[in-house]
Amino acid sequence: MPHPDYKNQTEKYEYISGQHGGYYRHDFIDHAYLYNLYFPPENIFDHFKNQIHDLVLNYPVAQDVLASLVGKIINQKPENIVVGNGAAELIKIVSGQIARKIIVPVPSFNEYVNAAPKGSAIEFPLEFPSFHLDVEKFADQVIKSKADVAVVVTPNNPTSIAIPKVDLIYLTKRLADQDCQLIIDESFVDFVDNPDQASMENEIEQYPNIAVFKSMSKAYGICGIRIGYLLTANSKFAKAVRQGVHIWNINGFAEEFLRILPDFHKEFITSCKQVKKDRDTLYYDLKSLLGGTIYKPDANFIFCRLPDKSPDAPEITKKLFIEHNMYIKHCQGKTLPDSERYIRIASRTNKENSNLVDALVSILGYKKH
Repeated sequence: MPHPDYKNQTEKYEYISGQHGGYYRHDFIDHAYLYNLYFPPENIFDHFKNQIHDLVLNYPVAQDVLASLVGKIINQKPENIVVGNGAAELIKIVSGQIARKIIVPVPSFNEYVNAAPKGSAIEFPLEFPSFHLDVEKFADQVIKSKADVAVVVTPNNPTSIAIPKVDLIYLTKRLADQDCQLIIDESFVDFVDNPDQASMENEIEQYPNIAVFKSMSKAYGICGIRIGYLLTANSKFAKAVRQGVHIWNINGFAEEFLRILPDFHKEFITSCKQVKKDRDTLYYDLKSLLGGTIYKPDANFIFCRLPDKSPDAPEITKKLFIEHNMYIKHCQGKTLPDSERYIRIASRTNKENSNLVDALVSILGYKKH
């Protein structure tokens, strides 16, 4: 039965493309949102069911306990942690309230710029067409612009490209005496080949001018619960962000998830391995069948430049939805050259990924060998 806000698949596309969630209510294959399909395990849902009366009827805990719960998961001191209602809440506080001038390499996650007051955000273009970050040029621009907050997202969204740790350390050292807080957004780091070696979380004591941001929605598959955190040894910065969150910013379900998560570490690691395996298969299928430029992914999604002779990305995205009921993201409107030529595809299961590739090949008029 059609949704009351649309009468056909074309109207459904127009409706969905204006939404920011609730996709599960509309019966299509979501290759747009970026989350782990293999976590949480059913045992966690069973636990919620058994606790649902307490979780609904009682107030959750506040920041001190939440920070201790996250600290246990990541093996860090609670005083170095601020827990947010998703990373988006923390981004809003930093970009909108704390930063006087914020600089972000682009294309990237739009919220860092969108949350900043008009005129206070600087967009630094990534190298084209590789979309790698030249950390030396970026550091020069940070210093020249006198930005007090600089952001790097690694792996980046939408490019799915990670910044090498040696480059992150170089950037950290260059900005150490510049009165600039460097935010390293590691929301997708669990999907790189060696997450422990790629992350800067264990470097915070040595480099207090960094703050690691992490959305837990992506890796842990809990988009509806909304948990994010920042980690920094800069107590002044942590205090400023902490003052921006209200007393009960995290609900009881999120609190309970944090309490039981350490018991499921093994399952989590296994789930991330499966995500990476599916993603790699999707990458090689797209590379061999799609044409254009398929960027090697470090996160759980693939960034593609469509072949020059194909329709543009908005048209491909719309046709894919209308004809095959599959939704991807086009990058028109992102800050990058020829943005209308780029798409971002979230990896799902092998079967769903294979169906998506077949659909794209069909739309582009290729013959699959």
